[in-house]
Amino acid sequence: MSKSVLIAGASGINGSAAARLLVDAGWTVHGLSRHPTGQQGVLPVSADLQDADATAAALADIHPDAVIISTWARQDTEAENIRVNGAMVRNLLNGLPRPDGRRHVALVTGLKHYLGPFDAYGKGTLPQTPFREEQGRLDVENFYYAQEDELFSAAERDGFSWSVHRPHTVIGKAVGNAMNMGTTLAVYATICRETGRPFLFPGSAVQWSGLTDMTDAGLLAQHLHWAIETEAAHDEDFNVVNGDIFRWQWMWSRIAEWFGIEAVPFDGTVRPLEQQMAGDADIWRTIAAREGLAESDLGRLASPWHSDADLGRPIEVVTDMSKSRRLGFTGYKPTDDAFFELFAQLRADRLIP
Repeated sequence: MSKSVLIAGASGINGSAAARLLVDAGWTVHGLSRHPTGQQGVLPVSADLQDADATAAALADIHPDAVIISTWARQDTEAENIRVNGAMVRNLLNGLPRPDGRRHVALVTGLKHYLGPFDAYGKGTLPQTPFREEQGRLDVENFYYAQEDELFSAAERDGFSWSVHRPHTVIGKAVGNAMNMGTTLAVYATICRETGRPFLFPGSAVQWSGLTDMTDAGLLAQHLHWAIETEAAHDEDFNVVNGDIFRWQWMWSRIAEWFGIEAVPFDGTVRPLEQQMAGDADIWRTIAAREGLAESDLGRLASPWHSDADLGRPIEVVTDMSKSRRLGFTGYKPTDDAFFELFAQLRADRLIP
């Protein structure tokens, strides 16, 4: 019999990749979002996870074998992030009918587990890199921890197994996503090519010359599927990255080459994308109209603030995958391939020219 999964955040970068993989694997996939987008093979579930009663009503007849939670709502303060995003996980797990058999719930968070929340990101005393799961939590309030606590509490009450997945910056496709470096860089490179502006690295000297890693959305989907199906991966937390490491001084040239432009060597000056792209909305509308693109709203494609946060960090960020490897997960993806495949998909879908 077909297994079934409920994916919260099915229209996002992570959730849509997981939905595609599980549909192809023969699962019955229920995709929960506030505004379902009609993904192929996905049964839409419309619900606002901040509304407990409406969530319970929407989930009343869904009895999934697995649940993937890959959604959040950004708030103005970390206290509000904790309140709202903790409640969303709680409302989802309380709203589902209690499992009448085995169920696994996978929660996707990220490396802010080790780097700290938005208002303290990369500051204070941080664990040594490469980040390892046994390093635990920082002594700071963090909405990722609140989400985990809701997961653990519900698992103890209802008896399901769980896993927590911590990707680094994710490369994948989603329109309207709040954290989308891959598409942001594609749009930025397109605008530089259009206007003749230099393709300037926006981040810090440490990120330019130091080591880093990233996570392909398809590889994260494989990791989620593996954890759901693998008994040894139950009730465990995992880092999830591609498996390679790189320096942005190399990757910046690789991206520039794909777009047929020249990468400008970094001169030590931080030039945030949020400033560089502040007046680009009209330029993008002009490009979109001329090229017949599917999205003319720059704000629905690019998230400069998030890319600036990642590329401006004052420390190297390298992530250890030994825990997953020891338990049998062997997925690997060269990060430049992940970027190039995304760019090709964006072009095929008429999101960039």
